[in-house]
Amino acid sequence: MKKFTSVSDVENLQEIIKKALQIKENPLSETKKGKGKTIGLVFLNSSLRTRLSSQIAAQNLGLNVLTLNAAQEAWNLEFADGAVMNGDTVEHIKDAIEVLNQYCDIIAVRCFAGMKSKEDDVNESILSQFEQHAKVPVISLESATRHPLQSLADCITITENWHFDKLSVNRKPKVVLTWAPHIKPIAHAVGNSFAEWMQEMDVDFVITNPEGYDLDKNFTKDMKVIHNQDEALKDADFIYVKNWSSFDEYAAMPEVKESWMLTNEKLEKTNNAKVMHCLPVRRNVELSDEVMDGENSIIYQQAKNRIFSAQAVFSEILDEINSK
Repeated sequence: MKKFTSVSDVENLQEIIKKALQIKENPLSETKKGKGKTIGLVFLNSSLRTRLSSQIAAQNLGLNVLTLNAAQEAWNLEFADGAVMNGDTVEHIKDAIEVLNQYCDIIAVRCFAGMKSKEDDVNESILSQFEQHAKVPVISLESATRHPLQSLADCITITENWHFDKLSVNRKPKVVLTWAPHIKPIAHAVGNSFAEWMQEMDVDFVITNPEGYDLDKNFTKDMKVIHNQDEALKDADFIYVKNWSSFDEYAAMPEVKESWMLTNEKLEKTNNAKVMHCLPVRRNVELSDEVMDGENSIIYQQAKNRIFSAQAVFSEILDEINSK
């Protein structure tokens, strides 16, 4: 693996899931693999799970870890090509990346969608510059359009909770990605990414969201989209709860009159479905306390698996580096 920004960078999804589950059984099995190597974790946005899980994963591999909270601790960055920097920005992103090239063997970066320019976000205006200017492997810790480490953790979690042995199970699990309410416009990265990765899994995948909230078809392809949540949830085995704003009317929040918050009453329509969420979650807005804290929730299991998704990816990247 030479870089990791989407599922297309994974040669064999089932193999990396298997590797992550083996790492979970013995997280310290490769403590010497990263010896003498440094990973730079660059955060342009707030983070809890991504930050901590990445640090733990890197340390488990023996990597030196540099963590930069760029939005708070670095100079104000300029991202525009050809900019005349006579304003508030002090350092151009090209120069910052070139310095990181000198200090790091791997660069991992987290950035969010700006939610102002659809073109900038779709074209990954920040991540693309890291990919262009980095001379070492680049890992996405989330970007404007995708959250691949989260999606890998989601695949690991589904695998742990479903027996894919076709000799013992005669059907695919039904996985439903359901839109949820929120108080502000939320980016599409988690929804986009989950849709991409589910297309590589042996599952019956359905997306459900209100009219006006369809995700970018570049990610959902020909996946089934149902605008009636009750219909979509019927016989579901897994429900992934996530909010996102409108894509067509970019970053808008069209009015939704129906109740889309996941409750135990809605779970009754399912096949005793396991409930997933990437966190952080707005309780009693996106899903109810009774669901979040109930026996169907595997949300904290997902969070723990963030360590092993990151460690599996870092390990694969190190294999590539060490082979040279």
